[in-house]
Amino acid sequence: MLQPPKAILFDWDNTLINNWSAIHTALNTTLTAMGHPTWSYEETLQRVRASLRDSFPIMFGDRWPEAQDIYYKTFEARHLDGLAAKPGADDMLRSLTKAHINLGVVSNKTGRFLRKEAQHLGWDSLFSQLVGAADATRDKPDPAPVIMALAGTEINPGPTVWFVGDAGIDMRCAYNSGCTPILIGEADPQTAEFNDCPPAAHIADCLAFQQLVMKTLNA
Repeated sequence: MLQPPKAILFDWDNTLINNWSAIHTALNTTLTAMGHPTWSYEETLQRVRASLRDSFPIMFGDRWPEAQDIYYKTFEARHLDGLAAKPGADDMLRSLTKAHINLGVVSNKTGRFLRKEAQHLGWDSLFSQLVGAADATRDKPDPAPVIMALAGTEINPGPTVWFVGDAGIDMRCAYNSGCTPILIGEADPQTAEFNDCPPAAHIADCLAFQQLVMKTLNA
């Protein structure tokens, strides 16, 4: 049975917001510049999981700092233009804030981009911490960004901290940090991605998640 959450940590992309167009464009610009084949939009959706500092050295070897510069320049020029909240996300976040649940974000998006996007949406005041890639000593699925996101809240990682995301890396981060893993969205929890990190609950969207939280609080 789910314990009522004292804190909820959210993934960002494809959990609270949609910004895949900018990610896809920046990634393919980088792949082309580095002499690699480009990815389809569907491949980008499926492959982008780890942070840049974890994934780019594998993709580009010793030239990864050059690839990083290209990606950052391209992404920064357009990432606010196509930014959109997921349906129901704004109402959900404000409802949870009114319920006095501590909210935070743990994302593998570079921290400065994450915080600009939250500010652009008017959400920065809703979160106690917005932790992105390279903010902590290690990135998701390491527990370091979870510990950073809870710093100063007097809440420790554990079952009353829900970690909400759309992918296996989010569930793995929840397991690694001792939090409750909640899967949101269309991913199938029966696939291999979740074999060693099954979610404690799987919900369809932000509205359903809001209803789940309120149900546990009122139980």
